[in-house]
Amino acid sequence: LRHAGLKALNSLRLEKGFRDYGHDVDNTDTLAEVGLGFTCDFSKDFLGKEATQRAKGKPLQRRLVQVLCKNPEPLLFHDELLLRDGLVVGTIRSGSYGHTLGGGVGLAMVESQGEAVNKAWLEAGHWELQIANRRYSASVSLRPLYDPRAERVKA
Repeated sequence: LRHAGLKALNSLRLEKGFRDYGHDVDNTDTLAEVGLGFTCDFSKDFLGKEATQRAKGKPLQRRLVQVLCKNPEPLLFHDELLLRDGLVVGTIRSGSYGHTLGGGVGLAMVESQGEAVNKAWLEAGHWELQIANRRYSASVSLRPLYDPRAERVKA
């Protein structure tokens, strides 16, 4: 065992796409938008159950995505702009340097203008991060960029 520190833990959780309530997720987000719909047990009662059921299966125009800066130099912290095809569609909610992924990594909420935010929409766009007034190419994903099938977690 070695001491790792909070910054190391934050970097690891961001590489894995783990959400942090208060930074990445808040009370204005739905479970579906932040990729946590699987946590609902619809056989039990809970606040917001009817609204969650109504929204289930409908296209989402707002989603939390994982972002990786393709240039290993700039760091992500918070509130950096995320652009799709030159238009601002979101901001980084929390970011750090991803040592395993080799670049700045973060979680961002993106919003489309009437289109479903899904894998096809993400893949069709040219993505950039604006950091300190400079633009850098980025990749985005709805799934974790590191260990998307959780094979290492379950090993």
